[in-house]
Parts: sequence; structure tokens; C-alpha cells
Amino acid sequence: QDALGFVARAPRWAIARKFPAQERETKVLGIDVQVGRTGALTPVARLEPVFVGGVTVTNATLHNEDEVRRKDVRSGDRVIVRRAGDVIPEVVRVVTEKRNRGAAKFHMPTHCPVCDSQVTRAEGETVARCSAGLFCPAQRKEAIKHFASRRAMDIEGLGDKLVEQLVEKALIANVSELYHLSADELAGLDRMAGKSAANLVEALRKSRTTTLDRFVFSLGIREVGEATAQILAREFGELEPLMATDVEALEAIHDIGPVVARHIVDFFGEQHNRDVIGKLRAAGVHWPAVEKPRAQPLAGKTFVLTGTLTMPRNALKEKLQALGAKVSGSVSGKTDYVVVGENPGSKHDKALQLGVTILDEAECMELMSGMS
Repeated sequence: QDALGFVARAPRWAIARKFPAQERETKVLGIDVQVGRTGALTPVARLEPVFVGGVTVTNATLHNEDEVRRKDVRSGDRVIVRRAGDVIPEVVRVVTEKRNRGAAKFHMPTHCPVCDSQVTRAEGETVARCSAGLFCPAQRKEAIKHFASRRAMDIEGLGDKLVEQLVEKALIANVSELYHLSADELAGLDRMAGKSAANLVEALRKSRTTTLDRFVFSLGIREVGEATAQILAREFGELEPLMATDVEALEAIHDIGPVVARHIVDFFGEQHNRDVIGKLRAAGVHWPAVEKPRAQPLAGKTFVLTGTLTMPRNALKEKLQALGAKVSGSVSGKTDYVVVGENPGSKHDKALQLGVTILDEAECMELMSGMS
């Protein structure tokens, strides 16, 4: 477990076992292709409504062209569907014995179904993409939706339907133009009265004050999620050095691999992206300076806490981590210190067996004060 560690949301050393998902049979009414924020083309099966896993399912993602080929899903097929992980609808398999004669195989379009630009598929990738970038209205809409989302700029009231209207009526061409919308312009849209328009203008005003990690996440850089955005904000402290960095410097950061590094450098290398960022800053989008990490004298040291401590365990854990220590849940040969409280358990016994240094709470606090 120590060697495999954790990713942002889960341990690498564990898997979840679940009960088998409910499965139901239904009919594929057609296969549409959706265009996402990064230009990815995703085939989606439109289904005859079927009640499965507690909800009525009408659509199921088919992920990519290779997946459609593997399952050989065709329009008109009878299929078995389930909710993967009891959440995401998916086609499990085709009931081939019920297939209509002459059912045509699915082919990914060669041109974007939204803007008619060329569709490309990079060597070694499973995903086909529209080549138009933000020229494509679908990509523009998805980029704006992502920018406004709760974990990004958190613009309350800017929902999907409203974004679609703003793009279709040519009121905005990129995210920076959100901050130039007036209440009068918004009030002229469907389902937008004067009060709703005023509330959205106020939400846009509030969103100008954000944090660097939220702003980086909001830009929609491929493979850069919330955890990676937080790492980048912590490492660079400001946007300008991040925009000027190179692949080698990024790869030197723990948890940033070569693919993510290349996506980041490519994104900031595009002049139109830099222009939009400049316009956002000019529109008043700002954030407080990121506090640089303090010296971490306990970096590389592993602590284990056991027994009842006078200080809440999470508080002591945070203090140790602030000094660079790793706090583990189990004792091993790699453990440097075991901090024991009242009634320590088997971790204390194992530390004795392995010859690991044992500290009581007072000794641990003394160690940390000497390091601070």
C-alpha cells in the first residue's frame, strides 16, 4: 500500500466490489455523435425508454468508434443495458439473434456533425476529434459550460440552456465575453426576466474573484483536473511562470507525467488561448497570491499515529504534513517514527519488532517545534 500510494480520490492499492448491476433489454433507436469540450466525438445510443436501476434510461454512451466496433452496436438492434456502477448507462451487449437483416454498421463521420470541419484521429489514440477548436460552436458551448461550472469559476445561474442561447445568438464567442454581458442583453433571452438577468450579472461580478487553481481548472486544459490544477498553483504560485514553463520543468513535478506536461505547454503555446486569458484578466478576473510552501524539514520521513492522543489526530497529521512528512496508516520497514498515545494497538507492537523509533505525543511536538 505504501509503495502504490493514492491518486486524488482513491487508493491505487484497492478495488471496489459491487453487486451485479440490473440489466434490461431495449431497442437502439439510433446512434448520434456528440462533440465535447476538447473536440472529442462520442457516439451515443438513443434508446427506447427502459426502467433500469431505479431510473428510466433513454441514452447510453458508446465511448468511441473502437468500442462500437467491439460490441457491434447498430441502429435498430435489441440490446442489454445497465447502469455501470449503478450510475452511468451503458450497452452491455447486442442481442444478435434479434437483429434485423441489413442493419448497417456504424461509421464515425469524417466531418464534424456540428461545424462540418475535418475529423482527425491521432495515431495511438482511440478518440476522434473535430479539428476546428473553438471555431466549432459545440466546443465553444462545452468550454463555456466547463468554465462556469461549480468547481471552476462557479457562476451561479449560468446553466446549459442559457449558454446555448448565448452562443447561438452570437452574444459571446469565448469565455472572456461573459464579463461584458449586460442585464438588458440577458433579459432579452428566453426564460430570462429582469430579476434573473440582474442576478446573473451579480454572479459574474462575484466570480471575478477566484483562486489560481480554480482559474487553471476552468481553462479546460486536456487532462488537467482539479488535483492537477492545485499542484500547478502550488508549484508556480502565479499564472505567468506557468504559462512560460516547458515540458521538462513540468515533468520534474511529482504527479505530472509527460502527456499532461505536453498538453499544458501546447495549451499555453496557442496564441488565441493567451489572448482569451489576457481578456479575462483585463475584465477583472483575479486571485490572491498563492502562499509558497514553507521549508519542509520532514520531507521523506514517514510517521504512523496510534493510540488515543490529546490532540485530534487529524490536527497532528496536518501539522506533520505541513513540515513535509508523510503520515501512513500502517507500520512497515519504511516507517521512520511511530507516535503513540494512550492504549496503543498492534502498530506499537510492530514498531518494536521492526526497531522503528517510537515517540510519545510530547516528544513528537518537541521534534516538530525544533523543525519549524
